[in-house]
Amino acid sequence: MVRSATRPPAGLPGLQDRFSRIVDAPGVGADAGTRRGWHLLDTGPALAQLGIEPAGTVLAVHGNPTWSYLWRALANESLAAAESGGTAWRVVAVDQLDMGFSERTDVRRTLEQRILDLGALTDELALEGRVVSLGHDWGGVVAFGWAVRHPELLTAVASLNTAVDQPSDLPIPAALRLARFGPVLRASTSTSPAFLQTTLALANPPLSAEVKGAYATPYLDRASRLGIEQFVADIPVDEDTESHDALLEVSSGVAKLEVPALLLWGPRDPIFTDLYLGDLMRRLPHAEVHRFEGAGHLIAEDTPYATHLLTWLDDVAAGRARRREQPANSPAAGSSPSSAPMWAALDQHRDDPSVAALEMGRGTDGAPLAVSWRQLAARVDELAAGLSAVGVRRGDRVSLLVQPGVTLTAVVYACLRIGAVVVVADAGLGVKGLSRAVRGAWPDVVIGQVPGLTAAKVLGWPGLRISATSIPASSRAALGVAHSLAEVAELGRGAALPEAPGPDDLAAVLFTSGSTGPAKGVVYTHQQLQAVRDTLRDTYGVTADSGLVTGFAPFALLGPALGTRSVTPDMDVTSPRTLTATAVADAVIAADARIVFLSPAAILNVVATRDGLDAAQRAALERVQTFLSTGAPIGARLLDDACALMPNAEAHTPYGMTECLLVTDIDREGISAAALAPDDGVCVGAPIGSNVVRISALDSSGAARGQPSAEPGVLGEIVISAPHLKERYDRLAMTDRAAARELPSEGRWHRTGDVGHLDDEGRLWVEGRLPHVFVTADGPLAPVGTEQDLETLPWVRRAAVVGVGPAGTAQAVAVLETREPTRRVRVAEAALADALRASTTHPLAAAFIVPELPTDIRHNSKIDRSALAAWAERALSGERVSAP
Repeated sequence: MVRSATRPPAGLPGLQDRFSRIVDAPGVGADAGTRRGWHLLDTGPALAQLGIEPAGTVLAVHGNPTWSYLWRALANESLAAAESGGTAWRVVAVDQLDMGFSERTDVRRTLEQRILDLGALTDELALEGRVVSLGHDWGGVVAFGWAVRHPELLTAVASLNTAVDQPSDLPIPAALRLARFGPVLRASTSTSPAFLQTTLALANPPLSAEVKGAYATPYLDRASRLGIEQFVADIPVDEDTESHDALLEVSSGVAKLEVPALLLWGPRDPIFTDLYLGDLMRRLPHAEVHRFEGAGHLIAEDTPYATHLLTWLDDVAAGRARRREQPANSPAAGSSPSSAPMWAALDQHRDDPSVAALEMGRGTDGAPLAVSWRQLAARVDELAAGLSAVGVRRGDRVSLLVQPGVTLTAVVYACLRIGAVVVVADAGLGVKGLSRAVRGAWPDVVIGQVPGLTAAKVLGWPGLRISATSIPASSRAALGVAHSLAEVAELGRGAALPEAPGPDDLAAVLFTSGSTGPAKGVVYTHQQLQAVRDTLRDTYGVTADSGLVTGFAPFALLGPALGTRSVTPDMDVTSPRTLTATAVADAVIAADARIVFLSPAAILNVVATRDGLDAAQRAALERVQTFLSTGAPIGARLLDDACALMPNAEAHTPYGMTECLLVTDIDREGISAAALAPDDGVCVGAPIGSNVVRISALDSSGAARGQPSAEPGVLGEIVISAPHLKERYDRLAMTDRAAARELPSEGRWHRTGDVGHLDDEGRLWVEGRLPHVFVTADGPLAPVGTEQDLETLPWVRRAAVVGVGPAGTAQAVAVLETREPTRRVRVAEAALADALRASTTHPLAAAFIVPELPTDIRHNSKIDRSALAAWAERALSGERVSAP
């Protein structure tokens, strides 16, 4: 049944009626000789009324069963940006024929026909150069098809969840598979609104009834839903589908596009999984990619995608967006491509029988298992050649779900040697966080012990499975294991190694702790990892004779690269507070170590368990020459307690983060000197080597807007530059942009998300995290200074200060752990509250005493102040609350 194009009814939520227009375009292909009516959302006339010439046109194509309403936020925000003086982009969002409010025809529309249709429309609109194609769902294929055929107009491509290829060995999702056959097809797509309703139900959070109604408005009867049925029937799932050849043309054409590309992705999509994202990334290796955690198929409804898209479009307009001909990796500022590779020490010591690495408790009768340099070098070579033999190639991602020890060490260096990208996400993220991290990295290979392989199977992680240990055949089959590491090593024994990777090749994806949101993958190149090694070695004088004990996971694997023997104490490295003083001492004895590297939470328990040390263990700790604590700032009192255990050690507390593991450094003498200064916060010392630290000042709203400066005494976001600064975040292009916002174009810079200030001597003082700053009537307040004041009281073990109330008038509330633990939440008694207020110059509205402050899993030390602020607000409102 033919129906003319119409405008949507007025008043649909979020849709500006002035954007709707009807355009007649000539029919093409099966429609030749006709004219067809299209409904569009078009901001062009509104821009013309304002006298604004657009930088270009965004051609937005919806999928099935949505319509141009999907793009309303983009239309609204782009016009608002133009009105406020920003870059102006015209948005033309089409309703495909037989969809939305465009004409209903009597023609069966295949993929080829829809691409031709769109081309006829853009000809009618007389679009000129600088067109950005944008699509979602099967509209993404149509948009890409248009882009491939209109290179003279194309300036960039962007897409939300879509696919341009259906692998022959992968079935389409079950829901679509069922919907495509026999009576189910018609019953689910056109006879009833089931397909539409199911799609709308994928939104997260759920759509309001009004928005659902708006999406359903053009599809109220069977005749209006025939286009939905045809779209599903036309999905090119195999070679027998009529649109298969058209899809092949699109997919091959996409791989030749050289224009800037942006892929915005909802990883919770049950239809277009990350497998399809990986395919698009291989075809568009220069594309910027951002995965919105929590978003799914209806990503345009799940997340403020339009804001991010417009930010990228600003770069497209300015010529800053990356094109295919530009390299994916830029050299790290100040780094030397000639720096020795990470495995250089293994090559140098391959005939050395002395100890390279130890694993506590793995030897005979519970003794340490010692591995020589000769053994480790040979094992690394075997595994490297063996991994190459089973198909692991340079650039492939290898997720390692193996407990720290010599096995993990050997696998890491084998991967580095062949150019495979090591993906390190530890169990300290928790099951949910670990699964999110691994799936986000989308590995090609998973190497794990049974618990990790079981999680990979149950949670549907991708990748070739290799077991770290030999397991029964039945377990191998159940877990989908293709090889064991022993088999891989046997394949590689005596085999030639492939060509080594270069300094700009990607080396690792390391995940942040997730203490301030979902854990982020941090990408390092080989030269950046080399710079981390070199900085650590040069700053702390690491030599072959040093010996290294590390209870801090990010550095647990650096011993072989540093050319010194190394050992991880007997502990759960994903839970630092499981480390005891005796475990540290035993590790020092085993490695004859002179350097000990721990996290603050580990130190807390080491100090608490010091009474368990015997004379030999105490003597061993007295031989330690260098003691390092990193992962979070450490108070002077705790550092003093640790120094009492290692009285001859030079104590350092370097400041860094996963994105840049070593930024500044301060020793115990420096901490003592800083204690006399009036500054708020934790003094973390001066920048190491060629590192640079600047401050982006906070404005009155608490936002970091100031130009990065070395001016002392200014509270703001800490901004850094270093040779070993990360390459980028993994598949988080918009997070990368935010981290580099308003920073110098020369060199490589990063907004840390930490707040603090520089003093007159150029030392950095950390005062908290940017999201934890709250704005009082006196201006922005960072929490750490007040917390330090409170922790001077002898009965306070740990303090957190959070803001409660509206921004601009927020009140400071203290939440405390006491040295004598409490079993329940209570409001501080009058005498205690008076003592707290007297200890600080910052007013406190209230104080709570709790059994334990909530911390992140990995460090057991980073307090989740955002969650704590919400808890305190509920408690102050009279709500009955349990411990935070």
